[in-house]
Amino acid sequence: MRNSADPDAFDPTRFLANVTQQPGIYQMLGADGNILYIGKAKNLKKRLASYFRKTGLAPKTVALVSRIADVEVTVTASETEALILEQNLIKANRPPYNILLRDDKSYPYIFMSSGEPYPRLSFHRGAKKKRGEFFGPFPNVGAVRESLNFLQKTFKVRQCEDSVFRNRSRPCLQYQIDRCTAPCVEFISPEDYADDVRHTRMFLTGQSDALMSELANEMEAASANLAFERAAQLRDQITALRTIQSQQVMEEGTGDLDVVAAVVQAGIACVHMLFVRQGRILGSRSFYPKVSLAESEAEVLDAFLPQFYLGGAGRDIPRSIITSHPLGDAQVIADALHQAQGRQVHVTHSVRTHRASWLEMARTAAQQNLTGYLSSRKSSLDRFVALQEALGLDEVPQRLECFDISHSSGELTVASCVVFDTQGPLKSDYRRFNIDGITPGDDYAAMEQALQRRYTRLQKGEGKLPDILLIDGGKGQLGKAEAVLAELGVNGVLLIGVAKGPTRKAGLETLYNADTGAEINLKADASALHLIQHIRDEAHRFAITGHKQRRDKKRRTSTLEDVPGVGAARRRELLRHFGGLQEIQRASVTDLAKVKGISRHLAEEIHGFFHND
Repeated sequence: MRNSADPDAFDPTRFLANVTQQPGIYQMLGADGNILYIGKAKNLKKRLASYFRKTGLAPKTVALVSRIADVEVTVTASETEALILEQNLIKANRPPYNILLRDDKSYPYIFMSSGEPYPRLSFHRGAKKKRGEFFGPFPNVGAVRESLNFLQKTFKVRQCEDSVFRNRSRPCLQYQIDRCTAPCVEFISPEDYADDVRHTRMFLTGQSDALMSELANEMEAASANLAFERAAQLRDQITALRTIQSQQVMEEGTGDLDVVAAVVQAGIACVHMLFVRQGRILGSRSFYPKVSLAESEAEVLDAFLPQFYLGGAGRDIPRSIITSHPLGDAQVIADALHQAQGRQVHVTHSVRTHRASWLEMARTAAQQNLTGYLSSRKSSLDRFVALQEALGLDEVPQRLECFDISHSSGELTVASCVVFDTQGPLKSDYRRFNIDGITPGDDYAAMEQALQRRYTRLQKGEGKLPDILLIDGGKGQLGKAEAVLAELGVNGVLLIGVAKGPTRKAGLETLYNADTGAEINLKADASALHLIQHIRDEAHRFAITGHKQRRDKKRRTSTLEDVPGVGAARRRELLRHFGGLQEIQRASVTDLAKVKGISRHLAEEIHGFFHND
């Protein structure tokens, strides 16, 4: 391992403290500056933290980590964009620790059968001898599985084996959880099923815009005919498609250009570059030039660009250079590059469409990498390690959940579920449950209902199971939780009861391990106990807040009507495009600007209205 006494050595604790939780790609660099490994992540912070655990790493990972001298990240708008960028960078750089794809004959495909009333959708690898259509190739098996899972939930085309399909006498579990329309017992007509197959084919062949337009027309027709259940199904399909269809800024146009963004903070500068060739991002890199405290981002770029492009022989100079700030010497730099390259080089900072998206990506990466470079705060991972030791676990837990109940004399009961990962509270995964249909004040029944609702959804794939489930209560509440998880078939989750002491004073809690039956009493100053107290108190706060909101809740009209500049016609187009108010609230400015009649300026106004921009 690297000498920790060396002030210039890579410090993973300092680096991880401020890494973003957004999706993106990361490049691990060796001491010579060459790329060792390129990876993608839905959550960069969680993924990168997994490399620097004290235990549980594979030998190959240990060897990789021992050679890391620096890590650079590039934030993307979605995991899909991260996947595309990752593949481009791997192909261009061929890092030694990445697994390179084999030739095309071994790639996985999605197969759709033909010549039968109810075609089947399935995974396929190998010779294409079956009668039907093959969609692909996909980069890996995981991409196929994710696509099949999405299609099953959205269009419900059957994926069961033909032998199972022909011998069914009643619908299977997939029908019960609304992932199939039960063609095996003819609960759907061949004509309606053919529409689902056609929609699936349109999605797989890249006709998503036409598909969503068709579904929007069908949704409006169904609503006009008072077929509200059908309209809701179509709305959900549109919503799912909008979610999966990320803004594909990784591959657009055909130009060769470099995108350069600078950020200066605390006397340190970071310059991040994206290298775009033939419309594809083929690389990215961060630089940390020495600057004086008085230098601005524009001054940094004025000094950096000539050194970068003219400082060494053989430097590839593109036709266009896009900068994050207007340069004082833009024309001088362009003329110098023109002489060096023998052709015109355009230097600009004003861009639109996908080039603006690239520039924003470079800005975000520069800010993120500089924040990590400057960071010196300690990660909360230590408390998870302490919890592992206190509970005698083989591995460091990565995800904790805790439930709590709140009500006023048994009325308007609300249950909360809060989630912590190794970086602390994961508020995006918090959930509340309004509890009804129980005897007022029955906390056991309230806990049972909350657990059933939460883990039924997780069993359907709508979330992620925790490593440890903490129940605020003694053996009674713990027993109720055990019964619920056993009934739902939830495995691999460690149940821990947290009982307050006789005086209910913090630091005197007793832990009950459902797996071993052991009672655990930790010291009041133990880091593991502090973590448990933190998540328990957060669950209590979140439950009380939800109860107060429920108590004071008033009916409101659609907030879309309150947005200035959005009249009836624009509301109709927004709802038609996104399928519902929630999706409009979640949409980015770029997505809003795609709607007919919505300008970029109005999209910014709508986004700002919902997000207090």
